Amino acid sequence: MVQSPGADEAEDRSVDLTSVAQYRSSDPAVVEVSPAGRLLPRGNGTATVHVTHEGGSGQCVVTVAGFVPEPVISFRDQIRPVLNKNGCMMGGCHATQYGQGGFKLSVFGFDAVADREAIVRDALGRRVNFLAPADSLLLKKPTMTLPHGGGRRLEIGSPDYELLMAWIRGGAPAPEPADREISRLVVRPAQRLCEPGDRQQLRVEAHYADGEVHDVTAWCRFDALDEAVVTVSRDGLCSVHGRGQAVVMVRFEGQADICTFVVPYGPPAVLAGWEHQNFIDELAARKFQELGIEPSGLCDDLTFLRRVFLDATGTLPSLEEIQEFSASTAAHKRQEWIDRVLGLTDHPRTSLYNDRYAAYWTLKWSDLLRNNSRDLQDQGMWALHNWIKEQFRANVPFDRFVRELVQGKGSVYSNGPANYFVVNNNPNEAAEATAQTFLGVRLQCAQCHHHPFEKYGQDDYYGFAAFFARVGLKTSQEFGLFGGERVVLARTSGEVRHPRTGQVMTPKPLDAPAVDHPLDRRVALAEWMTSPNNGAFARATVNRYWNWLLGRGLVEPVDDLRATNPPTNVALMQALADHFVQQQYDVKQLLRTVMSSRLYQLDSQPTAQNVADERFYSHFRVKRLTAEPLLDAIDYACGTQTKFPNLPLGTRAIEIPDAEYPDVFLNTFAKPRRTSVCECERPSDPNLAQALHTLNGDILSGKIADKNGRVARLTAANKSPAEVIRELYLATLCRPPTADELSAAERLVAESPSPREGYEDLLWALINSKAFLFVR
Repeated sequence: MVQSPGADEAEDRSVDLTSVAQYRSSDPAVVEVSPAGRLLPRGNGTATVHVTHEGGSGQCVVTVAGFVPEPVISFRDQIRPVLNKNGCMMGGCHATQYGQGGFKLSVFGFDAVADREAIVRDALGRRVNFLAPADSLLLKKPTMTLPHGGGRRLEIGSPDYELLMAWIRGGAPAPEPADREISRLVVRPAQRLCEPGDRQQLRVEAHYADGEVHDVTAWCRFDALDEAVVTVSRDGLCSVHGRGQAVVMVRFEGQADICTFVVPYGPPAVLAGWEHQNFIDELAARKFQELGIEPSGLCDDLTFLRRVFLDATGTLPSLEEIQEFSASTAAHKRQEWIDRVLGLTDHPRTSLYNDRYAAYWTLKWSDLLRNNSRDLQDQGMWALHNWIKEQFRANVPFDRFVRELVQGKGSVYSNGPANYFVVNNNPNEAAEATAQTFLGVRLQCAQCHHHPFEKYGQDDYYGFAAFFARVGLKTSQEFGLFGGERVVLARTSGEVRHPRTGQVMTPKPLDAPAVDHPLDRRVALAEWMTSPNNGAFARATVNRYWNWLLGRGLVEPVDDLRATNPPTNVALMQALADHFVQQQYDVKQLLRTVMSSRLYQLDSQPTAQNVADERFYSHFRVKRLTAEPLLDAIDYACGTQTKFPNLPLGTRAIEIPDAEYPDVFLNTFAKPRRTSVCECERPSDPNLAQALHTLNGDILSGKIADKNGRVARLTAANKSPAEVIRELYLATLCRPPTADELSAAERLVAESPSPREGYEDLLWALINSKAFLFVR
């Protein structure tokens, strides 16, 4: 890469000139230079490459040693990358299920032996011509010398063309078992600070297990993940267009790496009035300064109170709690109320058995663990529900929570965690669910081929699945002959075989040496997963909780943590994970730390300086209330109770244990059926049916007009209009009305046929307001 200092040295910026400089080799017999600056060795010796641009110049001495005019071409190391680079091994080309035109390759070339056979042996060997390599279909089709449905992929005489020609001329040697393996890929630069209009040529190095390092830029695939900020050519030349932070992903032979482009929105942020409450604020401030983003101010006290209650317990604060909080003059009352809501006050009743907190987080984790009577029957569903709830009531450390799940065994009616292996009832399903839920790794692609954006392949997939190969289910009659009870047990036999090679797979964690246990393989897996040395577990957990509190994960999607999908704030993610481990996986302490930060307490109203920011938390991201908290909030606002089938009156929606309850409101507002471990099963986007339900639905209308509801009680109490209006505002928005709002509401009531109808109309309007429907 050719770099030039920026016009303003004080900016500490350099400009990449690789794509616009001129190159000349002092001895083309030793090394040639392409117009793009690519060096091509032609013979042993030393030469000087001269670089010029607009009057400036530089030079580089190049030494070529060990050059062989006709080297043996490796299919794995050289031919497969060419085919991958040019799209031949993509799912839309010859790697489809049935191939194209009778020619089928493996996805991303994961089966090198079969791919070479398809090229050389299939179709009576007509794809290669050893006597006249230039007449091979492998060369004539992609150069459009013959018609090709995939269009032109190669240019005659290009380095890729010549490499394929040399391979055919050398007899198209097959892959060797001893071919080198790549240990990692390195993209340079790893990060660039840029301005719109800048360009940057990427350089990619493949580091091999034997210690060799090769420049593989020419054979990599490049993808820009946010083309509004930066785009990239097929040769790795990046062009900056917009502002923000964006990533370019680079892939080569099953390995991947990224380059991060930072394009500030403005000059370094001043951050006037910003005070660090903890490490979160310090690391967020660095990102604001780097990107030139001025954050919004703090939210007001009552907005904070409503936010904390809904985020920590899924419920609105009571009128009494609002009044007590408002009356407090304590200097640190926000911190005191965070501790109170989370149950961290050492109070023997509210701290140890915080039922609002436990019910809400039981709902969250019941969704992810797919607890439902459809798969588990009523007894199993209740067993898992009650076990999850007890873990959160007692604030059991999260590593223990996960260990008990992953090692679950015994009666599914008596031991809740055992039901994890009824829902995930085969090694593949258990491996995929465990990796995605607790490690943030989506392994599904690797079941059939190498993951397109990750380093995991079939060996990793089936090695991980082998941990669950000996999990068995048997029936039991402890609850009667027709009780339907099952028992999860660890068998002494059972293996997972690689579907392509037939090899029996040794249990192996992801990115770690193989481990085993003499009695139950899952014990070894659980110990590795929850070890403080396994950063993936802590990062996946804190990212999920961050998403629940801040409305967006540091990594999105929240369960897709990989090298090619980095956090928006890498340092913050690592600091949160380290803190979680230091706090011995205490979820309440994690929530306390995040909620105590200034970042969490920012106002949701963006400023002119940060309105474009959607990823860096410069203002609080409003979150739509999900189905169960919304129904509970409506019930509280209306002073009513929803009766759910087979549950006692007074049961709140967040306490429903099953996904199968036939409730029209909850189904309309997207209560999930718990068929997937993905957060996406509970969509946050509103739809027409939901709007009609709140604007004109019988359920809401009935609750507002309920004869025992809040409006009816307030009307019967002969309170003044101002008192009634104030209570309706507190019960919905958790704040009193402003003077203008009070005046408008009083006019509405005065102009209504009756005060009660006026109050009902006001309550309907408040419930339909964005301030009620969203956590702000």
